[in-house]
Amino acid sequence: MTASASLAMTHLATLAKEVDEDKVTPGVLGFIVFAVMALAVWALMKSMNRHMSRVEFTEDPDPKAETPADATGTTTGADGRKQG
Repeated sequence: MTASASLAMTHLATLAKEVDEDKVTPGVLGFIVFAVMALAVWALMKSMNRHMSRVEFTEDPDPKAETPADATGTTTGADGRKQG
């Protein structure tokens, strides 16, 4: 364990001794973690909305879809004229 990690554990251990055994709360650290997560979600949603608004999507018609002319049994040739 590094020196900074052991120093942090020492400070956290002294804070833990001050906590009342009958009352457990998330405290300031829990609030800070929750606030950071809320800000991260807000930033991600804002970024997603910005990226989604830039997308221009137009759906092309399906070339394999049957048209009403195909339903009657007539087809078109390579030159575009109807064949019966």
